[in-house]
Amino acid sequence: QVQLVESGGGLVQPGGSLRLSCAAASGFTLDNYAINWFRQAPGKEPEGVSCINQRGENTWYADSVRGRFTIAKDNAKNTVYLQMNQLKPEDTAVYYCSEGCTSVNGRPTVHTPFGSWGQGTQVTVSS
Repeated sequence: QVQLVESGGGLVQPGGSLRLSCAAASGFTLDNYAINWFRQAPGKEPEGVSCINQRGENTWYADSVRGRFTIAKDNAKNTVYLQMNQLKPEDTAVYYCSEGCTSVNGRPTVHTPFGSWGQGTQVTVSS
């Protein structure tokens, strides 16, 4: 299992932007892996947000974020990014990245890691 570390979260006002990073640990090359972003808000089940395939040529988005979020791979930095624009209060959650990218009817499926999820990165959208 690839080792991944999330960062880039924070507090932002509605309409603001954040860029999340999903970095692979030494010894892992992200161009060998499909990567998924999912999130979990308090009291809710995990929700698939976006994913990108192994080659980085295809992407999928949840209906709630399509047109606002963009996922991309930077193989030189061994990092997957999630650019989040026009943030809304309902985007508030802990965001995690994990290995895998599966879509159903054009929407990404949640890929929660086996064992520990790690700490994720907190995104809070509030006035």
